[in-house]
Amino acid sequence: MGTPAFRPEPVRVRVPATSANLGPGFDALGLALGLYDEVEVAVAPEGLRISVHGHGAGEVPEDDSHLVVRALRTTLERVGGQPPGLTLTCTNRIPHGRGMGSSAAAIVAGVVAARALVPESADHLDEAEMLALATKLEGHPDNVAACLRGGLTVAWTDAQAIAHAVRLEPAPFDPVLFVPETPVSTHAARGLLPALVPHGDAALNAGRAALLVAALTSMASREADRASREADRAFPEGDRAPGNGSRAGGVDIDLLMAATEDRLHQSYRVPAMPGSAALVADLRAHGHPAVVSGAGPTVLAFAHAGQGEELRAHAPEGYVVHLLPLDRSGARVLIGGAGNEGAGKDVVEGGEARSERFC
Repeated sequence: MGTPAFRPEPVRVRVPATSANLGPGFDALGLALGLYDEVEVAVAPEGLRISVHGHGAGEVPEDDSHLVVRALRTTLERVGGQPPGLTLTCTNRIPHGRGMGSSAAAIVAGVVAARALVPESADHLDEAEMLALATKLEGHPDNVAACLRGGLTVAWTDAQAIAHAVRLEPAPFDPVLFVPETPVSTHAARGLLPALVPHGDAALNAGRAALLVAALTSMASREADRASREADRAFPEGDRAPGNGSRAGGVDIDLLMAATEDRLHQSYRVPAMPGSAALVADLRAHGHPAVVSGAGPTVLAFAHAGQGEELRAHAPEGYVVHLLPLDRSGARVLIGGAGNEGAGKDVVEGGEARSERFC
């Protein structure tokens, strides 16, 4: 391929937070959330200069071991080679070590930024290859798939250990995240998991994971249709009761209570996050579907659209509550300075912005 031609202007990438597992979908299901890290990368004459703002400032390394830099360099090798130097500015809003996909965000940001730095790389590095690269760096595909593509994703690896994912459109709901002050290492949380689980537990999770996908997607439209038919019968003249439509068009909270049951990982991790386990139990006892987000210790609860604020009262002392929108766009790249919000990939060339679907 030869030495690539690098884009002369800076590249800015925005990547969403993610919640993985969602209860039963261990290492498979991912959900993109409307909280974002941003990175800006530019080719420099020499060396490596890193500036970090927000979470991780003064804590993460500022050399080639920085996770964004590792992803950048891995991807740049894939598309042709390294530039003489790099400058990197990270603005981190996703908390670290809380089960909200901060490492996946860093990796996806690096992969996407490297692709954008080399304009011709789009012909050699498609979305599937970006997912494969990101998964190799992360070790599992659930968070990186949702971060890259947005929405709800189901990810897996094939017999050759190559990652794949499908993206689904989630029905409207309010994700409510309870974030504790103290982080938990993903490595430590994974270390608590047993090598073997009872067959009955595995069977339950398989069924619940399938039900969860239905509850978050297709079942919403079925519920909307059912509610619409019931409303037509109850109000034949079209004078419907206010509020029925918004709830009917969202997720089925009762169904989510069953769909978010899990026996593969959350109970085994209680020693590392007893407060989070207690919060999950409390929320569920009050009829709110709740799970540990990723490897924890953040807790994710599901609420009807527009009703997430009602769950804030359940937050124990020391937890910060985030009422976040769903992210439906995934990773976005903006070239040439400040740009527009929106789905896909906004590329600024010749002073004019154009928008493309990124994935």
